[in-house]
Amino acid sequence: MNTAAEATTFSDLITAELVYLRRYSRALTGSQQRGDKYTVATLEALLKDRSPFENEHPPKVNLFKCFHAIWSSSGQQFVEEDEGLRARAQGLLSNLTSNSREALLLRTIEDFSHEHVAVIMDIDVEEVKSLIATANAELADAFKGRVMIIEDEPIIASDLEAIVSSLGHTVTGIARTRQQAVELGKSEPADLILADIQLADNSSGIDAVNDLMEVMDVPVIFITAFPERLLTGEKSEPAFLISKPFHELEVKSAVSQAMFFASTETLRG
Repeated sequence: MNTAAEATTFSDLITAELVYLRRYSRALTGSQQRGDKYTVATLEALLKDRSPFENEHPPKVNLFKCFHAIWSSSGQQFVEEDEGLRARAQGLLSNLTSNSREALLLRTIEDFSHEHVAVIMDIDVEEVKSLIATANAELADAFKGRVMIIEDEPIIASDLEAIVSSLGHTVTGIARTRQQAVELGKSEPADLILADIQLADNSSGIDAVNDLMEVMDVPVIFITAFPERLLTGEKSEPAFLISKPFHELEVKSAVSQAMFFASTETLRG
């Protein structure tokens, strides 16, 4: 029989990693609402059976492995009917090689090793590497667009511009403040926004994005040194979130994923 102390310990293990599972699930689905449905289903399964954690793997690996089992077996049952550009995005995603995008996100966004991705997906390491290479190729060829960058640090902004350009996308401009971002968005329409949270004049990248969403409906990737502060479950949250300091492959993966989605839930409030 499990003691109260054991139950508390298990709950603490899950809670510590939940923010990252929620980030992954929404990047996978392109939506906070859809991603959280899969996360909740994972937690419900673990309430009934904790045996998936009875091994030598880290708690985060076991949690993601449980999620992946549900994701793979559900047939994406939580996906609702889509219309317009989002329907086109889902159609494009359905044509990608099975499991390739999952492997890419686990490796680049969540920074799992190839070995841990293999455990999570229940495949071997060589297949993981092959899937990641396939995902990079398929996503890179899928769509080229225009990207707005909202970032006040010149070196970081330059790095982001170089990464985005290397993927074949066009950078519409770089804004350092909320006001500059709004002006840029009105003068140079974009297909995607890359936005830091804290801007030069102490204005908020979140507020800048919310202003821009009044005149456009595009995917948004937020960049922050404190992702756990944004993924609390207490209000609307970004579907795409990159942690600082970021890696080039992480940005490339997020940009390629986000380009598929024509609208992304932003932080309001």
